Amino acid sequence: MQAVPTFSMAISPELLTILRCPQCRSELQINDEQTTLTCLNAECALIYPIRDEIPVMIVEEATKA
Repeated sequence: MQAVPTFSMAISPELLTILRCPQCRSELQINDEQTTLTCLNAECALIYPIRDEIPVMIVEEATKA
């Protein structure tokens, strides 16, 4: 019998609901590949990397959308 791969989220839905952009305090959205978090504020729109399943919430580490 073959093992069935299971899908695991890098960021739990519970954590995603409380995380906010450190620059403007807006909500964040995780991308489909679960490698970045994007600020939903169009004026800010910073993209924060996720490394080793840990969001790097440092403004200096973020890139502009």
